[in-house]
Amino acid sequence: MLSKVVLRKVSPLTRAASTHAHGLQAILQKKPDDVVITFAARTAMGRVRKGQLKDHNVDEILLALFKATLAKTRLDPSKVDDICVGTCHPPSPLYVSRSAAIAAGIPAQVPISTVNRLCSSGLMSVRNIAHDIQSGDASLGIAVGVESMTLNPRPTPEFSQDVSENSQSQDCMKPMGWTSEMVAQHFNVSREQQDRYALISHSRAEKATGIFKDEIIPVEIGSQKIYEDDTIRPGVTAESLAKLKPVFPGWGDEITTAGNASGVGDGAALCILTTRERAEKEGMEIVGKWVSSSVVGKFLFHPIHCVEPRYMGIGPIPAIRKLLAQTGLKKEDVDIWEINEAFASQFAYCVEQLDIPIEKINVNGGAIALTHPLGMTGTRQIVTGLAQLRRENKEVLCTSMCIGSGMGAAAILVNEAR
Repeated sequence: MLSKVVLRKVSPLTRAASTHAHGLQAILQKKPDDVVITFAARTAMGRVRKGQLKDHNVDEILLALFKATLAKTRLDPSKVDDICVGTCHPPSPLYVSRSAAIAAGIPAQVPISTVNRLCSSGLMSVRNIAHDIQSGDASLGIAVGVESMTLNPRPTPEFSQDVSENSQSQDCMKPMGWTSEMVAQHFNVSREQQDRYALISHSRAEKATGIFKDEIIPVEIGSQKIYEDDTIRPGVTAESLAKLKPVFPGWGDEITTAGNASGVGDGAALCILTTRERAEKEGMEIVGKWVSSSVVGKFLFHPIHCVEPRYMGIGPIPAIRKLLAQTGLKKEDVDIWEINEAFASQFAYCVEQLDIPIEKINVNGGAIALTHPLGMTGTRQIVTGLAQLRRENKEVLCTSMCIGSGMGAAAILVNEAR
């Protein structure tokens, strides 16, 4: 007689957790098959339409970054198994990315892909390469995030009538500024709160002048040398922020301004990933370890069950909660947080709902002060976060961002350059 088998329903959260290292000590362990980062750097960023990258297409920025990276790391490009480029708005991004890679001296035998998940695209490029390596499909790969918001601004989505009749679908096509006003109005985030968080970002970035040198790789485009951000606005005060007029009149309570929203700009960032075993065998410096990531469109254990497109800015809340659960980490285990400041409205709400000390978040300023080239940001936050862990001799980074149309993403990485 067969024994009776009792089936117990396993929640998606539990199932996800079972496939990841669990707890702080577990993620700090070093194993041969760990996915590690051997190089992480970014270009300097430029202001939209006014900055140092305003005249340069995405292919030029990629070409310069690929060439500078190969020169600095002395990596044999024929050893690269795969490249993934996160970017949002350039036309024909795969053609552009592959052409730039080949022009930089990366052999045509090296495949390349592009990924667009809006503001998390750069993070998704790192995630895709990490997953390639974890699955055994690749041993060494390059992840890039890039955007020229000067030359490739957001195109207006076009929907068919059948799709646009759905109210949530309709909200997906609304400008991001509208979502900022919806978050502020629905969750009661005042103008004063927004300006307060914006001032923290601006003040930290101004004080950090020069500190980013160790994460920026100088690049040359033509005769132009690009090595320092031109996006930081000095002298921002509470009084100057309070004087700014709303930039989205007619939407919500009209409290989003140019001072409490992310800057718009251009730039690129890059990570090289491989296994620990290969890095050690080939003498590559290991600067970080990829641990895990999450992408969500819903809340767990929360009265709001999904990240509605109109409130897309709250996406980091469920993404971070899911990631902490699946890795067995507590908030207190994370030393540095890089949470994208798309708008002060959503950033303030996320920080206060997550109850994370602001002293640990965006310690040298975030996108409100530094700028937010959409495809670059996800990779840039990894570069910036790992660099700050090195500066402070700390261990664990959590990076996160909201995603247009109503999603959130997050990732955990460990510093190994201590």
